[in-house]
Amino acid sequence: MSKQQSTARSKSKTLFHLMNSVISKTLIPSISLRSSTRLTLTTNLPRHYKVHLPRLMSSESSQRLFQLKLDPLTGNSEWVVIEDNDELPGCSKEPLLASTSYLDMLNDSYRNKAYRLAIDKTVTKPCHVLDIGAGTGLLSMMAARAMGFNGTVTACESYLPMAKLMRKVLHRNGLGKAINLINKRSDELKVGVDIPSRADVLVSEILDSELLGEGLIPSLQHAYDNLLVGNPLTVPYRAVTYGQLVESTYLWKLHDLYGIEAKASDGICLVPTGLDSIIHVKSQQYPMHCDAIRNEIKLLSEPFKIFEFDFWKRPESHRETEVQIKVIDDGNIHALVSWWVLQLDREGTIFYSTAPRWINSPANIGNGNWCDHWKQCVWFFQGKGMPVSGGQEVLLEATHTETSVSYNLNVQVPQTDIRQHDYGVGDFQLLLSPERIATYGDSEWRLSMLAAVRNALHGRVNTLCVVVDDSIFLTLLAVNLSKTSHVVSLFPGLREMGAQYLENVAKANDFSMDRAEVPEKRKACLTLHDTHGRKVDMLIGEPYYYANEGMLPWQNLRFWKDRTLLDPVLSEDALIMPCKGRLKACAMSLPDLWSSRCCLGEVEGFDHTIVNTTLGACGELPSPKEGPCLPFSIWQCGEIKELSEIFTILEFDFSKPISSCHGKAEVQFTEHGMCHGFVLWMDWVMDAENSIVVSNGPDHRYWKQGVKLLSKPVAVGINGSKSASEIGSTVVEALFEPASSELIIKHAFS
Repeated sequence: MSKQQSTARSKSKTLFHLMNSVISKTLIPSISLRSSTRLTLTTNLPRHYKVHLPRLMSSESSQRLFQLKLDPLTGNSEWVVIEDNDELPGCSKEPLLASTSYLDMLNDSYRNKAYRLAIDKTVTKPCHVLDIGAGTGLLSMMAARAMGFNGTVTACESYLPMAKLMRKVLHRNGLGKAINLINKRSDELKVGVDIPSRADVLVSEILDSELLGEGLIPSLQHAYDNLLVGNPLTVPYRAVTYGQLVESTYLWKLHDLYGIEAKASDGICLVPTGLDSIIHVKSQQYPMHCDAIRNEIKLLSEPFKIFEFDFWKRPESHRETEVQIKVIDDGNIHALVSWWVLQLDREGTIFYSTAPRWINSPANIGNGNWCDHWKQCVWFFQGKGMPVSGGQEVLLEATHTETSVSYNLNVQVPQTDIRQHDYGVGDFQLLLSPERIATYGDSEWRLSMLAAVRNALHGRVNTLCVVVDDSIFLTLLAVNLSKTSHVVSLFPGLREMGAQYLENVAKANDFSMDRAEVPEKRKACLTLHDTHGRKVDMLIGEPYYYANEGMLPWQNLRFWKDRTLLDPVLSEDALIMPCKGRLKACAMSLPDLWSSRCCLGEVEGFDHTIVNTTLGACGELPSPKEGPCLPFSIWQCGEIKELSEIFTILEFDFSKPISSCHGKAEVQFTEHGMCHGFVLWMDWVMDAENSIVVSNGPDHRYWKQGVKLLSKPVAVGINGSKSASEIGSTVVEALFEPASSELIIKHAFS
């Protein structure tokens, strides 16, 4: 081994140790990062989970991406190294970029057309065009074509797998030499080193649902300071954010656990009086398809302008504004719904909008188009809601930083909503997702859990109960319902946060911490030494694993894996809850979702067929490739319709150790329509009598379902009354392999 190779390996080893240290401290379940000027850990969790590491590899070494591969059944992860000259990993099994928004963006014809029109209008002669966040290179190719392929185009794409895919797209379209692709962050580019000169035109699409979350402002600032000529042309030209005040019981339930829990009758206080801030959502905007809850929203104001962002000049990092808003109806202000309108050309003739469909404006091109990559955003106002009357004026205070926007309403909080602080909680706060807050506040769910745990504890004394997942509710139930039980909560995701939480709420829930234990160190499994020589009488879970709400529902079969690892410490008559899991499914019409995930052909005149497999498209893929199962909140997926009865494909028996499972079901269609795929979820059977079942299906909006889209829509009908062109039934089967943590779904129309 050469000295250079030895040094590189040593640095890589040091880097791996550092990354794993960061992972263990920040609870990040899914991370990818690349090596350049700095290493950035990125995840689909909220932005506060992102961290930065110093550069540990020399610039002479080849470009590397460290992709963190998570095993959902164990919670463990391993780093997969992608070298610059490697083929894209994951293509043989699971598409690497299937869970990204690239495919959805490229299927957004309104977006693509707007950019093409604006670029053709702006880039009218040979010049130097810089494309920041180039993706597959679509905007770069548009710019090159607009100049008659005579100018210079620099495409900057920092994510290595995407840059590798872009090279293939450029080659497929004969533009491999016409566009200079640089696999770096834009703030790493240097004139005279990476690019020959400052650029005359900037094209970019580094926008998220909030507008600023992908680093728009710092990217523009660096470009204006270092990469662009004075007074450059830009596409887009400007963006304006808008908002509307709303009342919605559904949105209220997503954040005010204290207010919701006041109506509970189970005696459990997740948020005791005086500790109303101990559990709450992070103060940020949350992307949501608000059209899906239009009938549950009461509009309390007309739309109003909040901020204007000009792309044609260097933006400011921080601004504040005040908006005087006239209330149009009586109600309680629970939230602010926001969106943005993009003006792509200087003259103001080409627009794209993310407004909900109830907003009617000539500029709102795109707002009638369902897509998943850009949604509206929701900002929650604290408490039960702020009561207002029609004609009243309220003052909205808005602030933006480089990456986010926040709001405050200057409205007097009524005396009935003032919360006294009786206990000292210090600075501790447990941040949970809105969906988890709503789950903990759901009365039906709480009563199901209460009945299940009460039945499990019936007739048992001095019980050693292990809560194997991250459920604080089950922990409080167990210590509350049995005064002689000892509860060990593993909290694999919450860890010390779970212990701190229990310490803070123990007094209000009338138990002492000598009856509730959280292991200090994370362990793969408990031993009899950990349980002080006692066998475990009860092993329970919801199951719920902290920060994993975005995963496929059956990945909570991690509970089964955990139960298997704990088998040596279980007593002979140990009760396991839930006792079974059932994989349920329903055939559905999903035209909007299917259209956003279908295979690409030409996009604005450029061949994109080569990206389909890597991006996880559904459609005519090369055999044996097929689209993956992906998690979606079905109720937010635009137009939907059930076409069959709900059926069971697989049943998992948690009384036995984890094992391979295979199941098959024949599906009879009960409605006429176009079938676009199957929606799948888990039902958790909490008791041996099958009387208490907790479902994660489409009717329960706080969970995501898995979706297996067909390669092409199929006309289906009811046997006995279907036409000759309709299919009356099909067979669906599933294979679960714990060794690979995979659930394979197959279907065969007959």
